[in-house]
Amino acid sequence: MKAMIFAAGLGTRLRPLTDHCPKALVKVGGVAMLERVITHLRDCGFNRMIVNVHHYADMIIDFISNNDFGVEIAVSDERDCLLDTGGAIVKARGWLDGDEPFLVHNADILTDLDLGRMMAHHKELGASATLLTSHRDSSRYLLFDADSRLCGWTNVSTGECLPAGIDAGSYSRRAFGGIHIISPRMLKRLADYGGDRPFPIVPFYVGACDVLPIYSYEPDCEYMWYDIGKPATLAAAESYISSRESNIK
Repeated sequence: MKAMIFAAGLGTRLRPLTDHCPKALVKVGGVAMLERVITHLRDCGFNRMIVNVHHYADMIIDFISNNDFGVEIAVSDERDCLLDTGGAIVKARGWLDGDEPFLVHNADILTDLDLGRMMAHHKELGASATLLTSHRDSSRYLLFDADSRLCGWTNVSTGECLPAGIDAGSYSRRAFGGIHIISPRMLKRLADYGGDRPFPIVPFYVGACDVLPIYSYEPDCEYMWYDIGKPATLAAAESYISSRESNIK
């Protein structure tokens, strides 16, 4: 199975940690986040991965080259232009294309979720995309109908909604978890939408959800999930890892 890891971000919320290091190599419990993501994907059955790079790209490339994780890892080089989430997938389209869906994973998401099970769920649905979501507090939410199909997006801080005019109160609000699965048939539509420019993928999902089946995935089991992109959440993840490793010992 294939996966793409987003590791190109500037990590501005983690400064000064990211002043001299890419966010993907920030350590949690003494282990670089990128390593934690790669090994978890591997353990879930993903054996081919591509990592996009921009901020301190050479450090990430050297890290990948100097470690054998037992899987194939390619690099999508965005040093010339940071392409955002949608643009990054379009740039890696040649590597991602094929007969099988692929998983996309932010490098700053720490989780023990069974991602192989999420892939199986995506295939069973026959979805164009499947997005990991939860009911955690956020200022921005995806909107889903009773069948967990994506219908829109809202920013509760500003009142903004997409598509314009949607009644956000009529839908279930769920926060996106930074992990999603995309079927290859979406790649041409994504490229037609964004071209070779930088663009985020969530507005694309919202704009396409009326014609393409895009679903929420909410696991029916407890799992660990941290976004380590902010100092407070990084500290929480550190505390969790330390506690878990202490219990193992």
